[in-house]
Amino acid sequence: MLPTASPRLRLRVSPVAQAALRKGHPWLYSDAIREQNREGKLGELAVVYDRNDRFLAAGLFEPESPIRVRLLHSGKPVQIDNEWWERRLRSTTERRADLFNSLTTGFRWINGESDGWPGLVLDRFGSTLVLKIYTGIWLPRLPEILRLITGQLQPERIVIRLSRNLQAMALGQFALSDGQVLFGPPLEGPVVFQETGIYFEADVLRGQKTGFFLDQRENRRIVETLSAGREVLNAFSFSGGFSLYAARGGACAVSDLDISRHALESSERNFKLNQEDARVTACHHELVQADAFEWLKNERERKFDLVVLDPPSLAKRELEREGAIRAYGALAVAGMERLRAGGILLACSCSAHVSIEEFYAVIRRAAEKSGRVFSEQRTAGHAQDHPATFAEAQYLKAIYLRF
Repeated sequence: MLPTASPRLRLRVSPVAQAALRKGHPWLYSDAIREQNREGKLGELAVVYDRNDRFLAAGLFEPESPIRVRLLHSGKPVQIDNEWWERRLRSTTERRADLFNSLTTGFRWINGESDGWPGLVLDRFGSTLVLKIYTGIWLPRLPEILRLITGQLQPERIVIRLSRNLQAMALGQFALSDGQVLFGPPLEGPVVFQETGIYFEADVLRGQKTGFFLDQRENRRIVETLSAGREVLNAFSFSGGFSLYAARGGACAVSDLDISRHALESSERNFKLNQEDARVTACHHELVQADAFEWLKNERERKFDLVVLDPPSLAKRELEREGAIRAYGALAVAGMERLRAGGILLACSCSAHVSIEEFYAVIRRAAEKSGRVFSEQRTAGHAQDHPATFAEAQYLKAIYLRF
């Protein structure tokens, strides 16, 4: 891929960076580079050596990024050629081979660095694949990547989604736009897929992330087992994923609470997709358009038997971490106040800058301060198709409390 007549890009790095690379960390920062034999091009292969001129790692170079090299391989030298890329994709997809049956046609094929594809995500929604790119290193390599994916996975179509910071460069230098269909027939609206036998739509062209939050599948399955006979509040409901699982689990009523009318309309359509299920039809489905923080604080008369709190990331930068921790605590307090005796609270966080320990601690403190007797039922993290192999990748956490 990307053949070049220039000599191989060679880097030497600081002792601290050497140690991190040997332990398998997938990023090499620009300030750790001590020697570089020439200017590097976007997406080209860079080889990293230690101070004794021994091979350390190889990765893709991004000249304008603080993360200067995103690693593909470390340890013993290998030849990174077309066959190597074929093997990498095959091994990545084979790890998912036994995770899902025919009732689940929406899942993650590739989860970035944790699968050896730094800054690249590939999600499946039925016969449509969504390729999400978070770093410019993949843009010049896109034709090769498309050939790999179409050859091995044989999708009907592939849609590209671009991180916001890449969109101007992608359009100007590579004629790529967010939501563009790169392969296969055009697409005018959402695609429909199954998750554990429940039908959902995914807005793969314009929706958040890749169009649906596949990472909460396991928690949705748990909520289904807890919902029989209960009245459920799904705060920050998005397109109603938790709500449909609760309905299928026998909930008598589900309330979707979201500030976005678009999200609530998507939830309503998802319920209509599943009307052949008598349990879904029997469940009263309420849509509430409001700011979830304000509604939880002000609607003091409303009580529920199960409250799901799954807000968007409250700390997108390290500077926002302390404020996010306080916000999670306040949100948990408000959610607990909406619970009847015997009720269950599910509190989730997708903020990578808030650690697992910090999140669980603030939820437990809120429960202790409530003065109510409670028990911690379980905690949960990443699903198997969303592995997190290094600290910065660990974002998803959930805790279940019964009052």
